[in-house]
Amino acid sequence: MGKQVAIYGLLLAVGTLALQWLDYQRMARVHAGAIYDFLLAAGFLALGLWIGARVLGRRVAAPAFDGNPRALAELGISPREVAVLREIAAGHSNKQIAANLHVSPNTVKTHVARLFEKLGARRRTEALRKARELGLVP
Repeated sequence: MGKQVAIYGLLLAVGTLALQWLDYQRMARVHAGAIYDFLLAAGFLALGLWIGARVLGRRVAAPAFDGNPRALAELGISPREVAVLREIAAGHSNKQIAANLHVSPNTVKTHVARLFEKLGARRRTEALRKARELGLVP
């Protein structure tokens, strides 16, 4: 009984495969123009992606920003104060800076106050202007 079921299943599979092949042949004849259009579009898409990758892949990376180490040394600005200054330049509040640097808001206030002293500024905008003039922040 199992052998007959296997043969019957095999015959059904071969018949289904033959019908699918005939249906594919008919579709290929009826829609030949659409298939050619699709293949042409796919070719141009692949060519465009390849050319784009080649052109855009050759960009020269900008040099790393060093933060003017000479001015940092002359002013006595610590690396943590530089980090706070960059956060200020990004427009973050003291709470956000504290969260980003994993310190307390009071520590951030202390760093900001010392930055103001070292840069001779009274407010954040003035400190940022002077830091940009000195090349401390991009």
